[in-house]
Amino acid sequence: MITLASFIFTLAVLIAIHEYGHFQAARWCGVKVLKFSLGFGKAIYSKHIGRDRTEFAISVIPLGGFVKMLDERELAPEELAQYDAESLNRAFNRQSVWKRMAIVIAGPAANLLLAILLYWVLMMQGVTGIKPVLGEVDPESAAGHALFKQGDLIHQVADEKVSTWQDVQWSMLKQAINKPKISIQTINSKADISQHQLNLSTLNKEDFEGDFLSKLGLKPNQPKVLPVIGNVLKDSPAQKAGLIQGDQIIAANGVAVDDWQALVSIVQVHAGKLLLLNIKRGNQNLELKVTPDIVHAQGKSIGQIGAVVAIDEKAFSDALITTSYSSSQAILKSINKTWETSVFSLKMMGNMLTGQASIKSISGPVTIANYAGQSAHLGIKAFIGFLAMISISLGVLNLLPIPVLDGGHLLYYTVELIKGSPVSEKTMEIGQRIGLTIIFMLMMCAVYNDINRLIAG
Repeated sequence: MITLASFIFTLAVLIAIHEYGHFQAARWCGVKVLKFSLGFGKAIYSKHIGRDRTEFAISVIPLGGFVKMLDERELAPEELAQYDAESLNRAFNRQSVWKRMAIVIAGPAANLLLAILLYWVLMMQGVTGIKPVLGEVDPESAAGHALFKQGDLIHQVADEKVSTWQDVQWSMLKQAINKPKISIQTINSKADISQHQLNLSTLNKEDFEGDFLSKLGLKPNQPKVLPVIGNVLKDSPAQKAGLIQGDQIIAANGVAVDDWQALVSIVQVHAGKLLLLNIKRGNQNLELKVTPDIVHAQGKSIGQIGAVVAIDEKAFSDALITTSYSSSQAILKSINKTWETSVFSLKMMGNMLTGQASIKSISGPVTIANYAGQSAHLGIKAFIGFLAMISISLGVLNLLPIPVLDGGHLLYYTVELIKGSPVSEKTMEIGQRIGLTIIFMLMMCAVYNDINRLIAG
């Protein structure tokens, strides 16, 4: 329910902001607006507001919205007869090409401005991230060959300073688009500075869809999680076996257990099989027998006992860092973040066209809904960051020079400026068909990727 509610809220906000950009620009340019709709199809709620009696509606299909302006080209003669000369002078088609361009560009611009506002709020409140300290480095990985060491703090990627692991991911992703090597600066526990040249040739274009840093051998240092029971689920195998909060698992089937992940790994491979656990409870050493339930996940059967780990809050807080900025610093950084993300999105689209990036990176509504739900579970800051990112994507996508999108209309108006007359209706009709075909193909690709991700887990 949280995922569904988050997805609906995301769509509603982004569509409303986009369409409001068109609506407000049309009003500023003196154009008569007939209807402002969130969604398509039959209206489930509508109300006429303002001097122009503009109809504001919420429609049944929530995947979009529109602003309908008075346009003589879209009305039948009998409909045109309803409007007086003053109203017809305010028709969209009678406006200068500059006004029409301003109205069209205002929708994507509103989405980009929303992203700037959201990032500004986040950066003033403080962004919490994982400290960019390296965990264990595989000596055979690209990071191992570049002589990265466990415990090193990543200080700089190329010429950009980083303060969190998320900064490292973002900076490296931007650099990795067209560069075979990246220069990375680290600082060790003795404050010695080292420069590393990380080779990216081991990556293929599909790797960038997931955690490409781990494929290079770069993983954040994680606090050791002791195998201590924090909570036991009701009627679970753990409760039936007699496990209680505070129990520390010493061994399982004679195999020593020194962290929680080691215990999870043993439990998972013993689905439906008896496990003998050695427990430390206060000053007592006990032996308990438990049979993990068989649970099906990601196409395979694994074992679960229904026990939750006890979190060492201090260890986890020590692994995090919160960075905040003044209002003036935050606005500059939010503008820069929005600009960088927009440029990066365009570069990725270009690389997809040339085959340098995988089309698997294209996401559809299922993936967006999934991320909306995940970010909502993580808290308001994570959700605001997600909302800003999707708002940028929507703004950039709509600026692409594809007929039926805002960018396609801008293309027509640019041609009109150059040739001195509007593009012919036949040309626009052909463009509409081409544009709809491209959008349909992108949607099919996105849905296919969504289904693939669901099947693959």
